[in-house]
Amino acid sequence: MSRGGGRANRHRGEVEAVFDGERRILCLTLGALAELETAFAAAGLADLGSRLSSGGLKARDLIAIIGAGLRGGGNAIDDEEVAAMSMEGGVAAYASLVGELLTVTFTGGEASKETDPS
Repeated sequence: MSRGGGRANRHRGEVEAVFDGERRILCLTLGALAELETAFAAAGLADLGSRLSSGGLKARDLIAIIGAGLRGGGNAIDDEEVAAMSMEGGVAAYASLVGELLTVTFTGGEASKETDPS
């Protein structure tokens, strides 16, 4: 279950998305970033950032990033559940969500794109 209440606060690095008809908050917290460092065998945040910005992400990578973001946003979910979730727009929407999540995380919420989770 996700954190109840409001909408995503981009200044806290949060984005929102709709999976299987349910609005959820994603956030790459410090713990979520540590999880991704392990998943990608990265030596640190700089190495992780380099890997994520390389443009060579696989579907499994998208699952790991979205899963870490969902858990960072307070959702009790594992990567197998993430892999089974659907999102309007398909793989392009997943890739766009990952790009937005990374942008908001590493720019302190200064990205100008507004999320339309509907």
